[in-house]
Amino acid sequence: MRLLWRPLFLLGLLAWPSALRMQPWPGLAKAHTDSRSTLARIIAQGLMNSNVEGRIQNMPLLDSLNVSGQGGPGMVGWLIGGRSAQQQQEISIGIAHVQLDYGGIQTSFHDDWFSANISLQSDIELGLPMANTIVTMLACVNLVVEFWLEKDEFGRRDLVMGKCCVEPGGDHVQVLTQAIPPKTKHIVHNLEENLEKIIPHLVENQVCPLVGEILRQLDVKLLKSLTEQAPAHELDQL
Repeated sequence: MRLLWRPLFLLGLLAWPSALRMQPWPGLAKAHTDSRSTLARIIAQGLMNSNVEGRIQNMPLLDSLNVSGQGGPGMVGWLIGGRSAQQQQEISIGIAHVQLDYGGIQTSFHDDWFSANISLQSDIELGLPMANTIVTMLACVNLVVEFWLEKDEFGRRDLVMGKCCVEPGGDHVQVLTQAIPPKTKHIVHNLEENLEKIIPHLVENQVCPLVGEILRQLDVKLLKSLTEQAPAHELDQL
């Protein structure tokens, strides 16, 4: 069943509104976008070398749920209200099969402004021993990174990092398991809603610092030259 769901969700990712429409810079609608640019390959290679998928998979999701503030301390206990302390301790929540779309990283640029769109998906596995059930969910996230070159008083350009975040509507959690025991459906529903609130922040905390490190290692002249990679006829339209 998981294999049937994944293509549907990947199509859903392609239908998400482009972050470019939300930017305030004039003329940005004509910004050049390329998923095969040098910058996209550099970011992809840097994230791969940093083992970003492993970092995300090893995030303590259960601890994050308990301290996220979405339900206060003991949130997992609240989600499964009425269960004994022992049953609560037996519940497990983990991240598995993280897949970052390295080849689909899209970079956009307009003058000295750049952005990158990074998409990933992962399974969330919820173990419910009291029902002898493992429920699988699919989480999809689209992250937008902004940065630009800014001149100082001496005319030198410096790299400035802007926002790095999951845009509103840029994440989705869907339950894949169909045969869920009736007595645990409320647990799964509550968890699904709260995962959509905390997963964006968890992904941002892992991916954004790595992207910042990658970009800060680049030569400013290289970044400036990337706009020259666009075909001449496209540059004339910017």
